[in-house]
Amino acid sequence: MSEHPTTGPQRAFAYRNVHWLWLAALVIIVDQVSKQLVVNSLQLFDRIELTPFLNLARVHNTGAAFSIMSGAAPWFFVALSLAVTVGILIWLRRHPHDQRLPAVGLVLIAGGALGNAIDRATRGHVIDFIDVHVQGWHWPAFNVADSAICIGAALLILDMFIHRAPDQARTDQD
Repeated sequence: MSEHPTTGPQRAFAYRNVHWLWLAALVIIVDQVSKQLVVNSLQLFDRIELTPFLNLARVHNTGAAFSIMSGAAPWFFVALSLAVTVGILIWLRRHPHDQRLPAVGLVLIAGGALGNAIDRATRGHVIDFIDVHVQGWHWPAFNVADSAICIGAALLILDMFIHRAPDQARTDQD
């Protein structure tokens, strides 16, 4: 006799790691609010110096990271973001509940991907506004969503180093 899908072991499986999705929602909200504040306050290419190495600037990015593939249609990036997010949701559903670091990393990536996808779907480009520079050299402008994606990726890399397979650690010592 099988159990009802909303009770018992099946329920635990169905809702595993769903509690992390609040973080993705927070990333999306902070990202969209910050971008709207920039759009309301600055014209395209306007800059406000905040510190000797940090500007608030309004830039439109039609490509991926660092404007790679800037000629691609916005729907391509929206579809890619949605596919990545679906993959992350599937992973969260199947992944062990006790592995928090990769869960947080992946949810940050999903929130960032969806934040930028919203821009592409509604504006046709992404609003970037954080401009870090040193002695005339400017890092490509970025936003909250981009930051969440980078932090998420860094957490995944950190998790790989922390949770190296015991066999791999032994091989490295030989």
